[in-house]
This record gives sequence, structure tokens and C-alpha cells, in this order.
Amino acid sequence: MKTLSVREARQALSHLTSLLSKEDELIITRHGKPVSRLVRIQPGKPMPSHRDLRRSMPKMRKGSEAAVREDRDAR
Repeated sequence: MKTLSVREARQALSHLTSLLSKEDELIITRHGKPVSRLVRIQPGKPMPSHRDLRRSMPKMRKGSEAAVREDRDAR
């Protein structure tokens, strides 16, 4: 795990991918306190498909426009 200040991270922005290939994780600090963590995406895990997610969701009985209209009319 390597620690970089915000300034160092900005200066090394074009090299962050090569740094991540050497390190599993980078911690970015501001005034010595950690503010973010960059981690490498593990190979072999496919990105989730939005199409598959939408297909797995049950169909709505009425359209979303009708539900929004009913909600607005009820107010």
C-alpha cells in the first residue's frame, strides 16, 4: 500500500495506473489524513450488465409515468 498526498497524486496522474499495477492499493492524503483509496479492479470479475439487471427485474403493472402522475395528484 502506497500513500500519496493530493499534490503528488495530481503530479503522477498519468502514472497512477502503472503505480496501481505495482501496488494493490493507493491511499491519497490531504494534510496527512487519508481522504481516498484507489484499488485495482480484480481481473476475471466481469462488469455487471445493465441489460441483464433490467431483464431480471419484474415488469411493472402500470407505467412509471402513471405512478408519477398519481403521486403528484395526491399531493
